[in-house]
Amino acid sequence: MKARFGLLLATLLPFWVFSQNPPRPPIDMETFIERLFPIQEEDIDYEAIYEVLFQLYLNPIDINRADAEVLQATYLLNPTQVSELIAYRRRFGPLLSLYELQAVPDFDLPTIERLLPFVSLGDSGLKSKPFWQRVKEEEQAYFLLRHQRTWEKRRGFSPADTSSTGTVSSRYLGDPNTVYLRFRIQHARDFSMGITLDKDAGEQFAWDGKTARYGFNFLSFHFTRYYVGRWKTLTAGDYQASFGQGLVFGAGYTLGKGAETVPTVRRSSIGILPYTAAMEFGFFRGIAATRQFKNWQASLLASHAPRDGRAAVASEDERESISSFNQSGLHRTPSELATKNQIRESSLGANLQYAHPSGRFQTGINSLYTHFDRPWIRSPEVYNQFEFAGQSNLVSSLYFNYNWKNFLLFGESALAKSGGSGTVLGFVSSLGKQVDFSLLWRKYDRDFHSFYASGFAENTRPINEQGVYMGVQVVPDKRWKINAYYDFFKFPWLGYRVYAPSAGYEWLARLSYQPRRTLVAFVQVRQEEKDRNLSDSGEPALPYLVHPVKKLNGLLSLENQLSRNLFIRSRILISRVEILERTSHGFMMLQDVQYGQEKWRLTGRVALFDAEDYDNRLYAFENNVLWTFSLPAFYGQGMRYYLLGQYQITPKLTAYLRFARTAYTDRESISSGLQTIELPHQTDTALMLRYFLR
Repeated sequence: MKARFGLLLATLLPFWVFSQNPPRPPIDMETFIERLFPIQEEDIDYEAIYEVLFQLYLNPIDINRADAEVLQATYLLNPTQVSELIAYRRRFGPLLSLYELQAVPDFDLPTIERLLPFVSLGDSGLKSKPFWQRVKEEEQAYFLLRHQRTWEKRRGFSPADTSSTGTVSSRYLGDPNTVYLRFRIQHARDFSMGITLDKDAGEQFAWDGKTARYGFNFLSFHFTRYYVGRWKTLTAGDYQASFGQGLVFGAGYTLGKGAETVPTVRRSSIGILPYTAAMEFGFFRGIAATRQFKNWQASLLASHAPRDGRAAVASEDERESISSFNQSGLHRTPSELATKNQIRESSLGANLQYAHPSGRFQTGINSLYTHFDRPWIRSPEVYNQFEFAGQSNLVSSLYFNYNWKNFLLFGESALAKSGGSGTVLGFVSSLGKQVDFSLLWRKYDRDFHSFYASGFAENTRPINEQGVYMGVQVVPDKRWKINAYYDFFKFPWLGYRVYAPSAGYEWLARLSYQPRRTLVAFVQVRQEEKDRNLSDSGEPALPYLVHPVKKLNGLLSLENQLSRNLFIRSRILISRVEILERTSHGFMMLQDVQYGQEKWRLTGRVALFDAEDYDNRLYAFENNVLWTFSLPAFYGQGMRYYLLGQYQITPKLTAYLRFARTAYTDRESISSGLQTIELPHQTDTALMLRYFLR
């Protein structure tokens, strides 16, 4: 104890003059997203990932109670740092201050600064008050109102016309405004309750019980309690679950191949979380609970949720069946509205988990039973004959995590009702103070069916895939950092747009240089090769030919915090795509400037892009109004610019306004179908008001 007191005195004395703990800093969401998110692709549910990551920020980890699994969930600590923190707690007891992290071996200041937004010292005595009094006095109680609109008229909002056959063309039923409303009140590790309402552009404000429209088109709600006696979590309403490596429970939380090449290959057992996004699929609706029994915990969930889809009558027995699901969440036309809440999905799930008192070992089992109110019969295609068909599915799994010295080993193996299985095995290791390494092997059968899975995969779902991933991070000194990965994968059966068994690879290399805290530069190169169907050859015997498509993307970035108030970022993005003998290119150059004072902030961007075709599209993360995600793709020729303003009107009320415009020089119209704009430019605005009740 004397040794610890002396250590604490030397570490904390310079800071205790001001406070016992550092103020919880706001998260730099843009840097956080770019570091952790997978390589940008259009078929990834970024909004759901963003929401779950943001929930981790709103519910900081208790640094004194977290085991190795929970600490890894931040993706900010390597296995050596996790082991050292657990050993430090075992030797000296709970941390007395977050400043004490400086005394933990292998914890440097940059790591601590990145970690602080996600950790706390546990309960502060607030629970001594009655629950409803705590709710009444909670400061984190707010309303959000967001309005978004594209100001050029899309074809769907124009008057309907009549064809020569007398058919009246389809048009959107509602106005072009997107309106989002959220109420939320929460306190970390105590309670969370809220309601989310959403109407997309083209949807009606209508009160119609048959289509479950009560003003807004989508309504989500939740009520969650934490640490009520032995109950770790109690929730009602909309929620998600994440256990193991995501082969059974992993909806909405999947990180993978990105600039952070080592820790993000594994999933974390976050447990049951409130669902607060506006996506209209991928969540449970009902009740769920987690109960703690010393080193064991058990979770049960029950859900009965509406799903969008189309029903058809089979000609053989005239029974109605599901022909397709609609996961867009859009109900703008009579055809889209006819899919709303047409299917009921019932789910029963369970998790049993054991954690060793040392915090180094964790194992658990998952099981999820899903039943639809009618059978799902797909339109037969050559590539989908092993996909799920029927009315119910059962998938169960066994998983483990083991922290051994500088190695964090993990894995999960799952078996579906069809007999298909999925397995993930891997480890993350610190090979030295300068080198971190990760290795992951996965194998998913062509008939492995798991509706809420998000296991590590090249495709959007863990099915019909085998692969090996290797990632490395090297930090030769404080200024330089090297990240790289190589992933080899193959698909034993046919897939969408790939009518033959195929294989491919992907690699990334990133070199970062930070000579001082305010200046960061990096260069990144990524290459991918995957097979894809070519255009119809015209020969009846060979309707499709499969050929590798090779993509190369490059990124050069320079960021400089010129002063406390002024920040600039300059970037160049390039792309190259090779298909047969044809090579196409893409290029984008952007400049960001951010300037702010105590009550206001302005962020702007000007970008020029030139990408020959859609295969060369370039993705660039953009700042948007609070808690709104923006990652558009650009192709063709043109200019993109936006300006985002933030102003604190009163201590309770803050306003955000964004103006964005894309002007093309290679076309006279934008998009297609009902989304067509008969002009070469598109202008979007977003307005958000956030009001704290207290």
